[in-house]
Amino acid sequence: MEAIIIIVFVLGYLAITLEHNLKIDKLIPALVMMAVCWAIIAIGVDDFTQWFDSAKHALVDNLGLLNHEDRVHLMEETLLHHLGKTSEILVFLLGAMTIVEIIDYFDGFATIKGFIKTKSKGRILWIFAFLAFFLSAIIDNLTATIVLISILQKLIFDRDVRIWYAGLIIIAANAGGAWSPIGDVTTTMLWIGKKVTTGHLFVYLFVPSLLCMLIPVFIASFLPAFKGKIDNPDSEDDAPKSEHSATMLYLGLGGIVSVPIFKTVTHLPPYVGMMLALAFVAIFAEVFSNRKFAMSFDTDANADHVGHHSPVHKALSKIELPSILFFLGILMAVAALESLGILFGFASTLQKNMPMLGTELHHEGVSDLVVLLMGVGSAVIDNVPLVAASLGMFSEPIDNELWHFIAYAAGTGGSMLIIGSAAGVVAMGMEKIDFFWYLKNIGWLALVGFLVGAIAFMFTRTIF
Repeated sequence: MEAIIIIVFVLGYLAITLEHNLKIDKLIPALVMMAVCWAIIAIGVDDFTQWFDSAKHALVDNLGLLNHEDRVHLMEETLLHHLGKTSEILVFLLGAMTIVEIIDYFDGFATIKGFIKTKSKGRILWIFAFLAFFLSAIIDNLTATIVLISILQKLIFDRDVRIWYAGLIIIAANAGGAWSPIGDVTTTMLWIGKKVTTGHLFVYLFVPSLLCMLIPVFIASFLPAFKGKIDNPDSEDDAPKSEHSATMLYLGLGGIVSVPIFKTVTHLPPYVGMMLALAFVAIFAEVFSNRKFAMSFDTDANADHVGHHSPVHKALSKIELPSILFFLGILMAVAALESLGILFGFASTLQKNMPMLGTELHHEGVSDLVVLLMGVGSAVIDNVPLVAASLGMFSEPIDNELWHFIAYAAGTGGSMLIIGSAAGVVAMGMEKIDFFWYLKNIGWLALVGFLVGAIAFMFTRTIF
């Protein structure tokens, strides 16, 4: 049964990568892959020899002693657990996307044009790279990618040029999320699991993460795509179309930035804070909209702006729901592999078969190469279950360098493939980036940055 599920996953993954060749939207194979994998688990629930309890990050003891009813109950509880964790991400994503669309409704991102005076492609690349790196550490790499690509769409009209910037934003956002406990799901898992602390995470990973961003951006700045100046057609409408543009921009971004603070104070999941931020932004959007359009838009041509078309409804109608469904499918399909202990077994096999390759960490015999391969694996599968497996596999104490290396590898390794990270998945949906275009043009830059940062980490840990 495990072999069949792996085959289904591989075929589904292949269909996703060949989306443009097959002319089938990537959400379809993702949803099929999810449904079929869990259906096979349900049909053969009595035949499985191991089960991974994600809540405890460990294999279930005495699985063979469970009867059919207990196994079904265990499967249902696991499915509900994964759906809950996936839904947390999706609801968070929906809230962030809605806030971004509300800002756009008031033409808030046009305000950014006033701050970016240069038209040099190279300078704009460095500006967005640093914005992505530091913003992702504050509001997480997923939300930072959404915000920055939304701004990018207002600055660069040529999509063929814009997707190059989007690719480097993915690298920078994932690198920035690795050194912050709230910057990436995996670092948050390690932080909540009492494996790393904020101070040590910064000390160990800031320089490696910074190099992981700087090196690819430095190399990319010499590529033809970033030479010359942006050639946007002149427009008389460059000024914000609403008097509340700047206010809504600051309210929206302020609401997103407040989410980590809300989480720290209340210890509630981030999506709760995002919903509160959305409600707060929506209140001002409705007030400004009613005041503005009731006074200014009273002709039939502008009737759709009045009353019954609120900015919140308009924003919700523009959200990329296909990306949300794709995210649901891919995460739940990976959850099926995780639940059967396949990912756990993969990581354990690496540990047992390659203990002497690379530099060992302390006395446990955990090879650097194993951690690096986990980073590469996070690009192919997903970094969340791999980190979850490592939490159950390794027993090193809090702030051991192993946990920081795992945080770096899992957080930045996903940049090598467009569907290897949440930031990449969102960018893929927002800009319709082709899997193989990204692999050919951006993937090698991400790999170079990943390896340089890893070497920097190995040097840094010898100091601390």
